[in-house]
Amino acid sequence: MSKDNYTTTDAGIPVESDEHSLTVGPDGPILLHDAYLIEQMAQFNRERVPERQPHAKGGGAFGEFEVTGDVSAYTKADLFQPGKKTEMLARFSTVAGERGSPDTWRDPRGFALKFYTDQGNYDMVGNNTPVFFMRDPLKFQHFIRSQKRRADTNLRDNDMQWDFWTLSPESAHQVTWLMGDRGIPRSWRHMNGYSSHTYMWVNAQGERFWVKYHFKTDQGVEFLEQAEADRLAGADGDFHTRDLYEAIERGDHPSWTLHMQVMPFEEAADYRFNPFDLTKTWSHKDYPLIEVGRMTLKQNPTDYHAQIEQAAFEPNNMVPGIGPSPDKMLLARIFSYADAHRYRIGANYRELPVNYPKHAEVRSYSKDGAMRIHPVSDPVYAPNSKGGPAADTARFGEPAGWHSDGEHVRAAYTLHPEDDDFGQPGTLVREVMDDAARDRLVSNVVGHLRNGVSDPVLERAFEYWRNIDRETGDRIEQGVRSQD
Repeated sequence: MSKDNYTTTDAGIPVESDEHSLTVGPDGPILLHDAYLIEQMAQFNRERVPERQPHAKGGGAFGEFEVTGDVSAYTKADLFQPGKKTEMLARFSTVAGERGSPDTWRDPRGFALKFYTDQGNYDMVGNNTPVFFMRDPLKFQHFIRSQKRRADTNLRDNDMQWDFWTLSPESAHQVTWLMGDRGIPRSWRHMNGYSSHTYMWVNAQGERFWVKYHFKTDQGVEFLEQAEADRLAGADGDFHTRDLYEAIERGDHPSWTLHMQVMPFEEAADYRFNPFDLTKTWSHKDYPLIEVGRMTLKQNPTDYHAQIEQAAFEPNNMVPGIGPSPDKMLLARIFSYADAHRYRIGANYRELPVNYPKHAEVRSYSKDGAMRIHPVSDPVYAPNSKGGPAADTARFGEPAGWHSDGEHVRAAYTLHPEDDDFGQPGTLVREVMDDAARDRLVSNVVGHLRNGVSDPVLERAFEYWRNIDRETGDRIEQGVRSQD
């Protein structure tokens, strides 16, 4: 690396001036052949890519995942073998807000991870809650629109949100989480992360298991009360972004311990409720947490656009030993995330350094397209007899998966004994929350419902909360009407 530090064009050519355009005389018109000026203006006009549709506001950092337990009996995935260390990237985000929105809005937090494994990139997209608002992907687009801005006023609208939620009773579990303490974490460092989805693990013997991921914060779960979050939204809209960056900068590296819930493959068919329903959790009594390893974030990005904004997390990136489940939302996301990146960043988004495998050689038949960086070589088709790569089915092929077991899939979506929408959120309110947490929940919901929610939607909201827990619903109605 040269010791010189002079400005160059994007082609590496030395620049004559950082301050003055090329003109006819000192005060004359600017000349079109001032290539550096044109380069600067044209690049500036194009330096933004479309923000993410959900999860636009976020930040992240690089780190390492180290396996501390032994789960080789459940998966052959290389990154989860005993003693393994894997480079990784994490991105945290809010769901509904735009890229410039405050970090401290009440909203679920995204918890997206990219592991640079020896067998290619493995991505997990999750949230700081173990459930989600719906179980069917057809409703996802409508849900996100209901949480964003009205078409007429361009304002966020609580009436629109509650209208959707109260007409979608499957949202009750997630809304209870959202309106409780974990709806506003104190910082990204003080929140858990969950896969929420159920995945399939396959071990070296071909045995299959259903699993859920739980990343437990080693800093402890802490939250912001609504008044403090509102104050910070006006005082420092980047509060969580700043907190993560400054913690890593001072050497206070945040960490999370990964625990797994593991369900034997055959038990899914007759479990108490559909284990692939994204609105449900599995009982820890039925499937206790098993420690796997620790994720530690140690390095801040040096260019947020290149390393965080253009980072593409996609649940279709699954390495050998890990597969999908019949979770309908997961199956839809396997398509939609990659499709969003192709639109937002470009067809060759995986060519960017942050998305390119660090420890696995790419030998694919993808070619050409805008911004193709790595050259391809013949042959460019398969099958071929010219020495091109060929799939090693014997080595990497999974055994017959759930996708070929029609009876199993039908059993998963047959009504299970506890497949109702309000049972688990009711348990969360009555048995998990203490009195102080229930008081805060009621206060949060009352404050939200008082803000522009119409009478017909209010009536549905009161009934919605009574279905979750009658006492809580009565208290919410009393709190809203006490202002009348």
